[in-house]
Amino acid sequence: MSETFILPTEQDMLDFGIPLAARLTDGGVIHLSGDLGVGKTTLVRGLLRALGHAGRVKSPSYGLIESYELEGLIVHHLDLYRLGDAEEIEYLGIPDLLDEHSLLLVEWAEKGSGYLPPASLRIHIEDLPDQSRRLTMGQG
Repeated sequence: MSETFILPTEQDMLDFGIPLAARLTDGGVIHLSGDLGVGKTTLVRGLLRALGHAGRVKSPSYGLIESYELEGLIVHHLDLYRLGDAEEIEYLGIPDLLDEHSLLLVEWAEKGSGYLPPASLRIHIEDLPDQSRRLTMGQG
């Protein structure tokens, strides 16, 4: 079963982090997909803010991973856009990052197919003709 949301503005994407955060207080693995520039990192920024992070949130495009220690939860944000081969994921040590107090957010998760832990939640974002975004969310 999936849910669909229409988010007209960038601020709406940021604000969507609030109800999303309420679902993720126990951690999990979130696979994020969608074309370049649809708002995946913006959504992560809104989610991190809703979880209590007050600092800067940058895209981990070059370093592949950024981690944030929050109260009771460690969030690891991966961006696999620049990944050359899915096997490279093995060098990131993802199994070492996962425990009962971690949340793994993976942009471009499809590039890591077969090497990523299964998603507890999948989020797909797409552009609409009126410049808004359609966010579809479903269980892994």
